[in-house]
Formats: sequence, structure tokens, C-alpha cells
Amino acid sequence: MEISTIGLDLAKNIFQVHGIDAEGKVVVRRALRRVQVLPFFAKLPPCLVGMEACGTAHHWARELARLGHDVRQMPPTYVKPYVKRGKTDAADAEAICEAVTRPTMRFVSVKSPEQQAALSMHRARDLLVKQRTQLVNMMRGLLAEFGIDIPQGLRRALEMARAVVDGRAPGVPPEAAKIVGRLSQQALDTHAQCREIDLDLLAWQKTSDTARRLMSIPGIGPVGATALAASVTDPNHFRSGREFAAWLGLTPRQHSSGGKERLGRITKMGDKYLRTLLVVGMTSLIKGVKRKPETADPRLVALLARKPTRVATVAMANRTARVVWAIMARGETYRAGHQPRLAA
Repeated sequence: MEISTIGLDLAKNIFQVHGIDAEGKVVVRRALRRVQVLPFFAKLPPCLVGMEACGTAHHWARELARLGHDVRQMPPTYVKPYVKRGKTDAADAEAICEAVTRPTMRFVSVKSPEQQAALSMHRARDLLVKQRTQLVNMMRGLLAEFGIDIPQGLRRALEMARAVVDGRAPGVPPEAAKIVGRLSQQALDTHAQCREIDLDLLAWQKTSDTARRLMSIPGIGPVGATALAASVTDPNHFRSGREFAAWLGLTPRQHSSGGKERLGRITKMGDKYLRTLLVVGMTSLIKGVKRKPETADPRLVALLARKPTRVATVAMANRTARVVWAIMARGETYRAGHQPRLAA
């Protein structure tokens, strides 16, 4: 049994294997339990193994690569067209096996355990920020029913939460005060956990050369720098900064046909979290430009004069993504007045 290519459909307990030989003939089609996966691949000679870039994929890719196999991950969206009919694990494994052999297929780089550890901090922080927002909004809504208005801003809301926890609650019925107190304590605890993760990210950023260089870009802070450094395994996987921006979904959607080019809104493909960080960072940068236009980049001032604020924000996020790629791919550091070569 000479297996040249294997499609592996990942799961929690039952994995599906679909293997073919050099001529494309099916030589193995079977299900494996979790404990059987590594022993099965350890007995095989090195071959091409394809899998979808989904949950646990990076772990299994590292494990199989240690056994000498050539492991390639693909976005599930690119694998779906190769499913012939129906939705079964066997059909998915067959589609993966077919897709991984295509010469034009795009693959996902395997992340290291250190990168995944950094991304776990980002995922937890994102969850805690959402929970903190929900708690603050609930507090605002409940107190508003009793005529108590909390001024806008997270700082004002947390000050009110601290006052409620310390027993300086406004005049509300005891039952409502008890509920607001619980929400306030939870909001303060969640905020403290967010601050702890921010400190951990700052410490990780100081140990990463890539993150330190990304911090030199205007509009990118420790959160954005560490997220980009942890998410992009190999910047040379992209041919240019424009391709990197397209991977983040910051380029216009094409509706072109018959020689007529029609561009729509941005595609919003790729990593939503990274795209959000870039857009939020550029929004903060534009606010600074509006406060002190005399100290801002003249190109950004001219862009704001021509385009609406939101359009300018997304355009700046696109440009910043290309600068990020140039810095990561070439080992440069951003300097004021110096523009890296963006496209190769």
C-alpha cells in the first residue's frame, strides 16, 4: 500500500482518513479514533497530508510534521467546492484529499505553540471586553429606570460601579440596589481581568522583535502589534502588501464582468479580529488629526478633506496593513517621513 496523499477530516473523537496513491486510486478509507491517529501515521512513509484549518488543526499539523509528513492546511471555504454530494465525514475527507493536490490552492501556515498562546490571550480579552460592555449597559439600563443617568464613557460607568460596591449607591429600592451591586462587582472584576491580560500582552510584546517593530507604526498599539505578530506565521506567504490587505478583507469586492470593472464595499474576508483592530487604531489616529491637524501627516489631512471619515478610516487601515506586511517581511522599522516599499 503506497500512499502518496491523505485527506484528514478532523474531529473531536472520530477522524476520517482518505488516502490515494500516485495514480489517484483510493487505497485507504477508514475512520480513526483519537488515540489511533498518531500510531496510524507513524507507520506510514512520509506523504502529503491535507486538512482544513479549523479547531485543533495547528496542533495536529505540528504532530504529523514531527513524523516526517508534509502537512498542508486549507481554509474550509476553499475545500467546500470539492464536496461532490452530501455532507459526511468520508465525503469531507475525500474533498480535502482532492483539494490539497490542486496547484492553485492556497494554504494556511502552521502556527507555533507560542503564537497560539499569545492568541489565546487575545481571544480571552475580546470575550472579557464584550462581557464588560454588556454588564455596563445593563447597569445603565437599570439605573435609568430610576432616573439615574451614568455619563458616557467606560471610566464614568466604572466609577459608578465602585460607588455602588462601596455602599454609596444612589437612592433606588433595596431589591434593585442588590442587583446593581452584583452587576457592579462583576463589571469591576471583569475590568481587572482585562487589565491583567493587557499587562501580559505588553510583556509578550517586549519579547517579540516583530511586535516591537510593529509598535512603531502610527495607530498600532500593544494589542494590535501582538495580535498581528501572533497571527502571521510567515509574511512571505503573501506576495505583496496588497495581497496581505486582501487577506484581511480590506480591499473592495469585485463585481466585474465583460471588461467593466465594478468595485463594491470591502470584502470583510479573513480574520475579523485583526481587521477590527486596524480600523479601530486608524479611527483613534483620525481623531487625533481632527484635534491637532497642524501636527498630522499632510497626506491624511488631504484624505480627510476628500473623503468621508469612515471611508478614510478604512482606506488608512488598508494602507497600514500593507505597511505591516512590509515591516514584517523585510525586517524594517517604521520611521516618520519614510515610506517602506509596499508592493513587490
